[in-house]
Amino acid sequence: MEAAKTGPITHKRAKKRRIVTRALAIIVGALMVAVGLEIFLVPNKIIDGGVTGLSIMMSHLTGIKLGIFLFLFNLPFLLVGYKQIGKTFAISTLFGVAVMSLGTNFLHHVPSLTDDLLLSAVFGGIIIGIGVGLVIRAGGSLDGTEIVAILLTRKSPFSVGEVVMIFNIFILGSAGFIFGWDRAMYSLIAYYIAYKMIDLTMVGLEQSRSVWIISDYPNEIGDALSARLGRGITYLRGEGGYSGDDKKVIFCVITRLEEAKLKSIVEEIDASAFLAIGHIHDVSGGRFKKKNIH
Repeated sequence: MEAAKTGPITHKRAKKRRIVTRALAIIVGALMVAVGLEIFLVPNKIIDGGVTGLSIMMSHLTGIKLGIFLFLFNLPFLLVGYKQIGKTFAISTLFGVAVMSLGTNFLHHVPSLTDDLLLSAVFGGIIIGIGVGLVIRAGGSLDGTEIVAILLTRKSPFSVGEVVMIFNIFILGSAGFIFGWDRAMYSLIAYYIAYKMIDLTMVGLEQSRSVWIISDYPNEIGDALSARLGRGITYLRGEGGYSGDDKKVIFCVITRLEEAKLKSIVEEIDASAFLAIGHIHDVSGGRFKKKNIH
């Protein structure tokens, strides 16, 4: 009697579960950021870095709701980075920014939990950092500054972290003229705490990742990574320590924003593939620049 063929059905169910899990992570993360902003930072005139900080200042100066600026300011950055970072990332980011914007609108009239500036900076930073980390782990982003930084670093000697820092120094410095220098200093505390909480949530904030993949379908995975992720890959020759069989090892370097998509691609082709991802402090030379993706 012929065995039932359940492979494709099981795969489709697993893929749907991954999509639902990522969507829920983005929703939770984006809502946490909204809570951190509207319940802690904004009522006490403390800002976050990046586009979020710029949105808070513009909302204060114009009286227009914060959520509107969060969505509008992130939208052009998202469109610019669409072809460079990928469709999945763009959709995830758009979804996350939309949820965050709606969340701030609903929470706008909720009173702050504390008027203490230090407590607001600390707990606001913690909640925002965890929220942003969850969204990044799900394959998205909530701030267009990082997208622009990735694009700029391809034609400049600065790293992504350095470009983001330059943006944030300008934004946090501007807060001093609008809200006062004491609020700017509290904003710096909130930003630093959020940064460290993203670090803890993500288990490492380095922009680059080194990837080793061992599979029975190395060519299929390599072709998929090149076509769908836009990354160059290298094949290495290996030998199984136990079996002594020849192995074809796939090596490539990606950004942390591409990590979720790479895992998804590998799992689609070979769910039992060996996948090792390491953090890289810096990348130079070679052919690390992305090719156009489809």
